[in-house]
Amino acid sequence: MVRTAASGLVRISGNRPCVAPSIYQRSALSEALTSIAQLSCNARHRRKGVRKMPSRARSIVSCLIALTALVTLPSARAQEEWSWPEKPKNLQVLSKDLTGKRLQPVMTGFTRALGVRCSYCHVGQEGKPLNTYDFASDQNPNKERAREMYRMLGSVNDHLKRINPSGDKRVNMWCHTCHQGRPRPMTLEEALGEAYRRAGVTGVLGRYRELRERYYGTGAYDFGEPSLNAFAYELLNAGDHDGAIAVFRLNASEFPLSGNAWDSLAEGYMTAGNKTLAVIYYQKSLEVDPRITTHSRSSAS
Repeated sequence: MVRTAASGLVRISGNRPCVAPSIYQRSALSEALTSIAQLSCNARHRRKGVRKMPSRARSIVSCLIALTALVTLPSARAQEEWSWPEKPKNLQVLSKDLTGKRLQPVMTGFTRALGVRCSYCHVGQEGKPLNTYDFASDQNPNKERAREMYRMLGSVNDHLKRINPSGDKRVNMWCHTCHQGRPRPMTLEEALGEAYRRAGVTGVLGRYRELRERYYGTGAYDFGEPSLNAFAYELLNAGDHDGAIAVFRLNASEFPLSGNAWDSLAEGYMTAGNKTLAVIYYQKSLEVDPRITTHSRSSAS
């Protein structure tokens, strides 16, 4: 028997450990680890030779294994209790004859195409066991959106069958054709526009970094120089000079070897009435690319 620091008792009996209440688990684990470390330290100071592990150390190791199993067992057991139903409920766009075994790859395909998890369309809390989800419920509005998207996908593919293919094989539409791992298939400019309407240019800068960190190299967004440049000009034409300049500066920092990026930044300052900085960045654009021309440079000369 081992008494924990919190006075919890752990009895070691064969291969079936009886462990103290869960409120003592963390303190018991902590003391067990500390005791093992101390025993290991003491053993190093003893004379060399093959030694049998002290009985107290063996008890603590057994205790630690038992406690670790107790901590991890509930969540693992909860997940094991859930399985794909033989007869799924509330199927409206998918075949009602679909079995759980056949439904699984379909649902997995949806999650991968959109880069989401079950809770995106179903009623359930992320991180909770799947047996706590109400998969048949329609309370999550994304579920109906998903159904409409599936209907639309069918309509598009039906229409494609009436088009003479340009290649040796007919093109089909799939969820990932547009989504490519994103819940909402938008261009980078559209995504930044949404962030701008929600939180101004500060939101734009943060959203750009977030999207770039997650999706760069996947093909989901065009992170090339023209995308940021085009969005900055949208802000400039809308009269938000400071916002446009902030995005132009971001673009120039992302593409420092692009004469066009520095030229656009210069034009932003010129439009905002800052001729001094406009001249500096027009000169910078020429240093980077002497071939570049602009309709505004003459105004800054």
